[in-house]
Amino acid sequence: MRIRSFIIAYALVLAILLFADRRPGPKQPDRYSHVVDLTDGQTAAAPQATAAESRTRIIAPATLIPGTWTAGQIPPDRLIAPLVVVDLNRAPDGSPQISLDDIAAWEAQHGAIPQGAVVAIRRADSHDALSTNDLSTAPFPIARDAALFLVDARYTIGFAFAVDTPVDLTSDRTLARQLALHGSYVLEGAARFTSLPATGSLIIVAPAKNKKPGKAPVRILAMVR
Repeated sequence: MRIRSFIIAYALVLAILLFADRRPGPKQPDRYSHVVDLTDGQTAAAPQATAAESRTRIIAPATLIPGTWTAGQIPPDRLIAPLVVVDLNRAPDGSPQISLDDIAAWEAQHGAIPQGAVVAIRRADSHDALSTNDLSTAPFPIARDAALFLVDARYTIGFAFAVDTPVDLTSDRTLARQLALHGSYVLEGAARFTSLPATGSLIIVAPAKNKKPGKAPVRILAMVR
């Protein structure tokens, strides 16, 4: 009788173990499929190029307001973030800027911009690049109300612009001050935005480790799903 009870108990335990082993495991998280180097100058034709030799720079808060973070003082957790890409179209008046309406239209199509993201601006009309004269007069590519909405409501920690998109923060000191006070940085001279989807990527920003104010060389990588 004891042997029969032992056999029955053993069979039940074995059945439980087999059932547990056959249960589906947790769903594997999405993985990134490849990495895109967004640093200008990092090409297959010139693999020896470095961030210091490229036009890719980070404009840290200290560049805009002394006493705030320099490139080397930006906390590491603000250098790895979700990356979203917004297309910049030339406005009828010839001065392209991302407007608040553009942000609303983008979110209607792709969903809300993730909290704490870096927003990259991609020129949808890159075949019609700005001339050298335009570069000296073009405004910051995001309108003040749109930029402040992003840093206030979406906690955007940075903005990234391609090589052919001018960055001029001197034309709007109020905006520059607000960006600095929010700890937001600006990446200029990036490349290969056309290789990125609108959402789903992760950006890794690696500025040179220095504590001097002003623009600093930077390496930018995007991990793409």
